[in-house]
Amino acid sequence: MGLSTAWALSRRGHDVTVLEQGSVPNPRGASVDQHRLIRYPYGAALGYTRMVAEAYQAWAQLWTDLGERHYVATGSLALCAGDTRWVEASAEAMKALGLGIERLGRRDLAERFPLLNGEGISAAFYSDTGGVLLADRIVAALARHLTAAGVQVVTQARVLDLDPENAAVRLSDRRVTGDAVVVAAGAWAGRLVPRLAGRVTPSRQVVVYLEPPAEQAASWAAHPLILDIGEGAGFYLVPPVLGTGLKVGDHRFTLTGDPDDPRHATSAEAQAVFATCHDRLADFDRYRLASARVCYYAVEPEERFLIEPLARAWILSACSGHAFKFGPVLGQRLAEAIDGRIEGAELSRWAAGEARAPI
Repeated sequence: MGLSTAWALSRRGHDVTVLEQGSVPNPRGASVDQHRLIRYPYGAALGYTRMVAEAYQAWAQLWTDLGERHYVATGSLALCAGDTRWVEASAEAMKALGLGIERLGRRDLAERFPLLNGEGISAAFYSDTGGVLLADRIVAALARHLTAAGVQVVTQARVLDLDPENAAVRLSDRRVTGDAVVVAAGAWAGRLVPRLAGRVTPSRQVVVYLEPPAEQAASWAAHPLILDIGEGAGFYLVPPVLGTGLKVGDHRFTLTGDPDDPRHATSAEAQAVFATCHDRLADFDRYRLASARVCYYAVEPEERFLIEPLARAWILSACSGHAFKFGPVLGQRLAEAIDGRIEGAELSRWAAGEARAPI
């Protein structure tokens, strides 16, 4: 989110300095892993469903600027066992926006997607929209592009405190000032902005990489992304495109942990995430848990993004686990607000999924 805002501000002619507490890419950042999803199914969150189209436009602009395209279209498969509210609300929201879906019964699911076990499925649909964003490649390419464009990217520069009235921050060895400060500090944001206390919670999240049976590898590489979500539970699956791994993540938040804690996933954590897809993968016992990773989300109670003005600073916070797909468009809109083209309150409502795109 921070690099995307730096990109948008630089394109608008601003001199930009990025202060990063680690390296760039920072392996402790929530966005630094092999891949992330972009998808239209969003339950009843019509605002975010609508925002996905805006996100695709912003990504198209970023690909042009980078001269690289780190995205693979896969299509989306949404399904659930038991509670159908999320799947049905997703289908209705997509239809309301003119996005086609194909309803699937258990027999359809078995014929079209034999890698899955359709037993117990209560609702399912397929959409030819959505795909995989190659996150670590994107972050690295964006950092290279910003440096080449004249943006000063300062690594190993941990911000100790924020002075929003004077658009300044304090590092261990100096004070840095500007016309405006953007705080995009992920799970660490609450340490710099006290007003976020109780509103944004760091959440330790574990994802696992699976090794499928050898004869299934090619089929998985061509498989749609999977959203298996019921009320309060479920998992997402990222297909192994372009040599990446087959990844599974728990849709639930832990809402625990400290982002400075060690990032080693325990065996119990990894096995718990692995088990979320036990009933969904055919021949589950033939899959091997290859590895696990830990990252930290910054979660808002209703999973909304926060973009708020604070004197001469702007707060860009609460990825809530689903912000990567929106990074470039969030950066573009915030850059427009800094230039005075969007009112702060209007931008906040849009970022929270409550309004159409600001004009």
